[in-house]
Amino acid sequence: MGNDLDAAEVAAATFVSVSLLSRRLRRVPVEGGLSLPERSALVWLDRCGPTTAGALARREQISPQGIGVTLAALEGRGLVRRSSDPRDGRRVVVSLTDEGQRVLGDKRSTQIEQLTRALTAGFTRPEQRQLMAATALLERLAQSL
Repeated sequence: MGNDLDAAEVAAATFVSVSLLSRRLRRVPVEGGLSLPERSALVWLDRCGPTTAGALARREQISPQGIGVTLAALEGRGLVRRSSDPRDGRRVVVSLTDEGQRVLGDKRSTQIEQLTRALTAGFTRPEQRQLMAATALLERLAQSL
């Protein structure tokens, strides 16, 4: 990449780099580990609050049966709870339990610890500052999608 930087080149390089980082972080083992669909459901509930199974299935782009299996596993482990929607008693909403919040926090902490070790061992302070500056741009990019 020279002076004639092309947005498509930046997009492709960003995609490859972020995808690789994301895949590697998902593989970080945590005690009582979560499957990718389970973790994704917990992250969504943490970010957006209680929702219906149908809305979660649409967001995750999986079948209602698929999300039902995932939610049943999470509920069986005490990580989510189902309750009547306070606005419409006919609907059931799913929410994160305190234990679900703890498990999700443990996963994040483990991933951050692994990143910290990698940054400390293999990156100079100027490189760490460059990465820090890039985080704001990556976040802005994510928000624009």
